[in-house]
Amino acid sequence: MSQLYSFSARSLQGDDIPLERYRGKVLLIVNTASECGFTPQYAGLQALYERYAARGLEILGFPCNQFGKQEPGDAQQIGAFCEKNYQVKFPMFDKIDVNGAHAHPLYRYLTEEAPGLLGTEAIKWNFTKFLIDREGRPVKRYAPVTKPDAIEPDIEKLL
Repeated sequence: MSQLYSFSARSLQGDDIPLERYRGKVLLIVNTASECGFTPQYAGLQALYERYAARGLEILGFPCNQFGKQEPGDAQQIGAFCEKNYQVKFPMFDKIDVNGAHAHPLYRYLTEEAPGLLGTEAIKWNFTKFLIDREGRPVKRYAPVTKPDAIEPDIEKLL
């Protein structure tokens, strides 16, 4: 069993969601922010979700305020922003840390399993993306500059 499914995270609505819920799905896990230069990627993520959800893709958004304090809002403000500006329908979770002593255990796992360039584990900025196969294994890590549509061929291979 993949360790990924042992984690849980709090949704924007305050519910604890076990990642076991996503067993058998292809996952794209993204740390997000509402006031970042990459924030327009929400539109591309939502487009991927609409295109592939029926085939088994889930996108999981994890707001993070560790990079330039670009996610200052609370859960309600984040949810309202995503809905109003990008019509986000994929699951969004409560704000977390992705680096450091208080990093969410999911992100500690992801960064160990799929290090970035030159083997560095730390997340460098908002909109770093992790592609997870149907067995819960991290397949690839994408830099913040990688647009969602550029990930589409890799998603197709896993679906």
